[in-house]
Amino acid sequence: MVMLLHSVGLLPCSNQQKSFVFHSYYSYRCIVCSSETALSTRRQVLEQVDSKLSSGDERAALSLVRDLQGKPDGLRCFGAARQVPQRLYSLEELKLNGINAASLLSPTDATLGSIERNLQIAGVSGGIVAWKAFDLSSQQLLFLSLGFMFLWTLDLVSFNGGIASLVLDTIGHTFSQRYHNRVVQHEAGHFLVAYLVGILPRGYTLSSLEALQKEGSLNIQAGSAFVDYEFLEEVNSGKVSATMLNRFSCIALAGVATEYLLYGYAEGGLDDISKLDGLVKSLGFTQKKADSQVRWSVLNTILLLRRHEIARSKLAQAMSKGESVGSCIEIIEDSIDPSDI
Repeated sequence: MVMLLHSVGLLPCSNQQKSFVFHSYYSYRCIVCSSETALSTRRQVLEQVDSKLSSGDERAALSLVRDLQGKPDGLRCFGAARQVPQRLYSLEELKLNGINAASLLSPTDATLGSIERNLQIAGVSGGIVAWKAFDLSSQQLLFLSLGFMFLWTLDLVSFNGGIASLVLDTIGHTFSQRYHNRVVQHEAGHFLVAYLVGILPRGYTLSSLEALQKEGSLNIQAGSAFVDYEFLEEVNSGKVSATMLNRFSCIALAGVATEYLLYGYAEGGLDDISKLDGLVKSLGFTQKKADSQVRWSVLNTILLLRRHEIARSKLAQAMSKGESVGSCIEIIEDSIDPSDI
């Protein structure tokens, strides 16, 4: 108690006591400076990661991240996620953990579906109005309908429906704040889970228009991209390790899992589930083994997202502002307590 009073200046200090207080203060300053230096070093490395990713040098970016992986003042969370034991989980076990697999694995995009139906109704109504207003003949109306059918088929064949997706997605982001928020949270789920299981995110887009502006192609849809050359090398060799399969299974389901946790059901992510289904089939999995893989991935991903809800929320805010991959990683690292990884 006396030393505390001395340290705050309420009692006079002897020379020996003054020396103790000085050294204590000096030690504290050293700890603070060391911490600030470590954070500065991490920030500099993450800026280099952004630079390497921007130039397309994914291997160098991943190497930089792995150099700091697991270090106390480095990237503690990269690939450090605690995961559930891998075994065949029953649907009842998933339900005991508050997971309805049917709702999670059967996403239906009601928002874009509604927009598409309204556009179809508007198109038919517009055609009728144009027919009456311009007194079009039956032949002219037929040619006009064939023209629209040709453009629709051309989009499907040449751009895999990219133009239609661009229109629907742009309208959705413009007029539905709920749709926009859902997309942001969905991609934040992909990003966070990928980082926690040890896959470096390469970039992300939150709309088809943004994807077109960045990539210059209608065939590329909005979403998150990852440094996945190691995974592709294993796929091409025909031998995908259990570790790599587990990582990408969780990443594939992270978007729908995020929506499920936030809204009680998922709308987006059908393509993610289809890709995962195609992957396990290409590996020759039996139905039982495929079910085991998916159920484990669902449970593991849901528990990861529940445990790190605050990090995901902050990450979503950063992504909605268009922050870089390095900045998003820093937010994850700052949001997760080492004991909760």
